Order: sequence, then structure tokens, then C-alpha cells
Amino acid sequence: MPSIDENLAFAPSHELAALIADRQVSPVEITQLYFDRIERLDSRLNSYLTLTQDEAMQSARAAEDAVMRGDALGSLHGVPISIKDLQMTKGIRTTMGSLAYQEQIPAADSAVVERVKATGAVILGKTNTPEFGLLGANENRLGDECRNPWNTERTSGASSGGAGAAIAAGLCSLGTGGDGGGSIRIPASFCGIYGIKPTQGRVSSFSGVPSTPLVNITSQQGPMSRTVKDSAILLQALAGYDPRDASSLHAPAPDFIGALDTDISGLRIAWSPDYGYAGVDAEVVEVSAAAARAFEGMGCVVENSDLALESPFETWWVFFCSNVFVTQGHLLDDPSDPLSWYGRMAIEDGRDYTTGDFIRAMGARDRMINQFADVFDDYDLLLSPTMATTAFPVQEYPAEIAGKQNANRKGWGFLPFTHPINTIGHPAASVPCGFSSDGMPIGLHIVGRKGDEATVIAASAAFERAMPWADKRPAVS
Repeated sequence: MPSIDENLAFAPSHELAALIADRQVSPVEITQLYFDRIERLDSRLNSYLTLTQDEAMQSARAAEDAVMRGDALGSLHGVPISIKDLQMTKGIRTTMGSLAYQEQIPAADSAVVERVKATGAVILGKTNTPEFGLLGANENRLGDECRNPWNTERTSGASSGGAGAAIAAGLCSLGTGGDGGGSIRIPASFCGIYGIKPTQGRVSSFSGVPSTPLVNITSQQGPMSRTVKDSAILLQALAGYDPRDASSLHAPAPDFIGALDTDISGLRIAWSPDYGYAGVDAEVVEVSAAAARAFEGMGCVVENSDLALESPFETWWVFFCSNVFVTQGHLLDDPSDPLSWYGRMAIEDGRDYTTGDFIRAMGARDRMINQFADVFDDYDLLLSPTMATTAFPVQEYPAEIAGKQNANRKGWGFLPFTHPINTIGHPAASVPCGFSSDGMPIGLHIVGRKGDEATVIAASAAFERAMPWADKRPAVS
């Protein structure tokens, strides 16, 4: 067993970085602590698909040597981190959650991994994800489902479900996620941690392999952590223009870390329990509405929104499935039949959409962008529940919630608030705001204007100060 305090596994990443820099904690000791915890606990969660213990310990020793030499240190020097298994890692297995790539060893790092390494962080391994990130619950054909540390009969959420479970259970300090329809915010809400999807294009999606540029309307990489500050630090490191990514924002990244201490009094905030169309569990609405009202005590104006979306799922689904068909459509004809049920469904839908379907979806997207613009003409932020329900039993996807069917595809009805924000490209975060009567976390969804992650982070940090959550630990921890 490690010689250091086990509670350090739950210390904020920025505190770990400071302890390491001050030579109070060894990167080797803290890295070994996490591997000991993974060995002891992860058989109940399945949060990791691949562990990189040899490489991680080598990196930790190098990090310790750098500290002892007095070298200049990165923002997360020596801090153990997890990488979602959709991100390519040079020399480290990257499955993308699929049998089709279960033995894939990339020759290069993705842009996200490059920037993580530049912080000096120590990579523990690759976290579990559904096939190609195509589902909001973490099942794939590589093994058992990734499970929720608050109740292992429940899903962790997805597609960054492994990261969500690992962070909540203290099996890494923080992690990278990706969000194409809610994939950072879903597990953040279900697992009781913080996650932010940045503005579309804020973080490079370059895979590590030069290729023909493809349109990327929905997917964006981002941080997940137990505290808002840790996510702000990681986002600061990840963000910035990358000419290798055709969708990369050609603009300097804002000061996300500076936003943490911004006074939010005077902000005008809109609240919607349902975006005007969704069925949402009554207890989720009650808890998240109380959290929204808490902003009044911080000097904000909180008013009800009249936002009313019309069937936004189908608009988003056209973009989501068209993209995966272009990249993975060849697997439909693979004689080994490696695809999951949902992977085949999404790729086949992408194959079957016509040019007319895509153009009509673009029109619906433009209408949705204007609907949200109307909200942000009058308000600085839009709040809602993050999810329509709490984490449900694995593979028991709710067919309807509060008497409504939120999507006409199996496995997608529980996330009516997240995918519209991917469609319009705005930043959005999920902050833990309470628990259900059966002890499952509930998240509050904070959406900002396009390009304004700073206000989302400022509001998240203010809420965290008023209603802290990082001291709460799940059953598996």
C-alpha cells in the first residue's frame, strides 16, 4: 500500500500540482496511489479499457526528477490524468470502444493528448467509452458496461462514461472527455462531477493522422474533474487554434482561469425546466430548479424562459450519423460483424440520409440557432436540468419520461437538453446540484453564449462556492 494519505486521491488537481511543485508529494507516490486504487476498485466499475502503468511510472519518475532539478513546470506537472479512449495515443492501445479497433496501436497522438503531455501530467490509461462515442450510456462489446460508483447497478452515462466514473471514484485526478451530443455532461451529471463542453472549435479535434477535412458540427473535446478550477486549468491547456483541424476556432482562447473569480452579481439568467418540449422526471426538475434559484442569492436575476424547441433530436441526429457514416461506414460490410447494435443503427441511418435531409437539417439548425439567440438577447446564461432523469439501471433505457418520448431512437430519450447545444455550438457545463431520493446525483445545466465559456465558468465557480460538492464521495471510492 502507498505511504501517502489515501485522501490525496480526492485532492483537487491544482492542489496536487502545488504539492508536487513544493516537493511535499512525489509524483511517483501519487501515481502509484491511483494504480493501487484502480486495482482494488475498478473491477466493480470498468472505468478503464487500458492501463499504462509502466509508461505512467516512467513519466512520474521523470516528473519527480524535473522537480528536484528545479525545472520550469507545466500547469499539471506530475498530476495523474486519464484519457478517453476515443483519443489517439501514440504507442498505446486505442479501441474507440469498438471490436473493430480492439488491437489498434496509433502511431501518433491526437492534439488533445499532445496538449495534455505539454502540461506535464502523467497519463494513467484510457477510459471506457461506447463504440465511437455513439451512445449516452457506456456499453460496448469489449466487456461489461461501465458502471456508476454511486450505485453499480446504474449506468455511468457516456460517452465519456469511463472518465466520469473514474473521477468520481478517485481513480484519477481529472480526465479528458469529448462531447458530440452530451458526452461530457451526461456522465458529469450521472456521476456527480463537473464537466464543460467548450464552444464548438475551441479545442482541436485533430486525431493525429492527417486526412481530408470533414465537417464537424457537433463534437468538441473538453475537461472533466471534481472541481471547476481543475477543469478551467485543463481547458486553458487544451484550447487554442490548430491549423490541422479545419473546424478549429481561429482566435485566442479566453482567460478561463481568471474567470473563476469573476463577480457574477447582476447576471441575467433564464431558467427552463424542459426547453418547451421535453419530458423530465419531477424530482430532477425540483432539485435543479432550486439550484437555479440559488443564483438569486448571488445577486443574479433569474426568470423563466419561454424557449420552445420543436423535435431537435432529429436535426442533431442527421449531423451525428452522417459524420460517423463517412468515417466508419466501411464497417457495415465487415464480415466479422464488429459493430454494436447502436453503432450499426447510427451508421445505417447516416448511410440512408439524403442530401435533401442534410440541407433540411441545416435549415432547422439555423432556426434553432436563432431561437437561442433570442434567449441570449435578454439573458447571459440559460439554466436547465442537465438530464431528464438520474442514472438508470444498465441497459434499461427509459422509453418515456414524465409521459413524453423525447427521441424516437432507443437509448437517446434521457438527454433532451444536451444535444441541442451541440447543434448550435454554444458552451455548456454540468454542475452537481443535489441528489435524488435514492441517492443518485443530479446535474444543473449552464449554457452560455457562443464563445463565452468564461461566464459559464464564472457561474459554475460561484455555484460551487455556494453549494460545494467535491467532499461527497460515492459508495465505490
